[in-house]
Amino acid sequence: MKAVLKYSPFLIVLLLLSGCWDKKELEERAYVIGLGLDKNADSNHLTITFLIANPEVGSQQGGGGTQEPAQEILTIRANDFISARNTANTVIARELTYDLLRVFVISEELASDKDFIRYIYDATKDREIRRDSYLIVSKEDASVFFTNNKPKLESRPHKYFQFMIDRGIATGVIPDSDLHRFFRVTENDAELFLAIYATTETEKNKSVNSEDEYLAGEIDAKGTANQTQFIGSAVFKEGRMIGKITGQETRISELLDDTTRIKDILTTYPDPFSDRFRLAARLIKNEDTEVSVDIRNGPPKISVNIPLVIEILSDPSMTSYGDDEEKKKILKKHLEEHLTDTIQTFVEKMKEEFKGEAFMWSIYARKKFKTVQEYTEYDWMKTYPEAEVKVAVEVTFGEFGKQSKVPSLEILRD
Repeated sequence: MKAVLKYSPFLIVLLLLSGCWDKKELEERAYVIGLGLDKNADSNHLTITFLIANPEVGSQQGGGGTQEPAQEILTIRANDFISARNTANTVIARELTYDLLRVFVISEELASDKDFIRYIYDATKDREIRRDSYLIVSKEDASVFFTNNKPKLESRPHKYFQFMIDRGIATGVIPDSDLHRFFRVTENDAELFLAIYATTETEKNKSVNSEDEYLAGEIDAKGTANQTQFIGSAVFKEGRMIGKITGQETRISELLDDTTRIKDILTTYPDPFSDRFRLAARLIKNEDTEVSVDIRNGPPKISVNIPLVIEILSDPSMTSYGDDEEKKKILKKHLEEHLTDTIQTFVEKMKEEFKGEAFMWSIYARKKFKTVQEYTEYDWMKTYPEAEVKVAVEVTFGEFGKQSKVPSLEILRD
């Protein structure tokens, strides 16, 4: 008995150490940050692209001065992206893991295919794949997207995608499109889903009035910066891509949907006192959108009221709104009419072109039914296109810039 008590501490230590037998060193693994999926025209296989990060680049372990590349790209053909890891190990020496997977990049061709939903649902099976990974639709093949995407300021790929996506969601030019939201919206079968739209390929210049009326690839960006553009959304219905909307239309969707993370928007509006100029403004959403749904007597009737705070940041016509209450009233009415008309037009476009809505309005309709069965039989997706929607915007002014009053142009040029 004394011998057992004497050696019991050593036995306890041995039991604790048993948990380390399956440990993996950092250098033994290859961390997949991005996964690209393309359609293979020759067979039912997928063309799968792995964006693999080098964990030693920029880390303390690597000393910050390693000469190894920050990332590696590998494209192979496989049945699915689960078993493809073993196939990739015929080229990559380290064990591939999806523990740090941040983005799925899907080519527009595959996203529009009726079988896309079959492939992407494999993500629900693998324990390593997190549901907060983002879904990105690229205009070109995903393999081309990863190859052409060459960020300059962020050498670590996971940081690049993290910063790019977080900032885009905050400003509203791209939607919040993680896998969890995609599966939830698809299975709910009541709304359209918006995915991030991006490309590394640019088109001819597009003439627009506002800086957010673009799709990815349409912005005339020059210089030494990375030319990859994230703006606009790919529209999905029942797990399949059916169209695209611009950055401005994506922002409107985010304003109408209270489940999003939009913070503030910098944009421009027409100046009511001068057709030549546009006013720079910060649009802030401090309060939830008020949505009322009436399902009695025919098609649903939806009333939407959007309270917004607007700060005027420029005054190129030198009207000096800050100290003139009468001009403020004119500007307030002008902005409310402009925003109401723009949002109403977009809502009608979504109804007519895509036969649905992406604003989570089914949540408000669901409350009108006593049972889940009644709501299911009502079929919001099929009923909504016949709905009567009335939008109203209520504007409250914030600041008129650091210096609200500007001098008279006539006096300056006298």
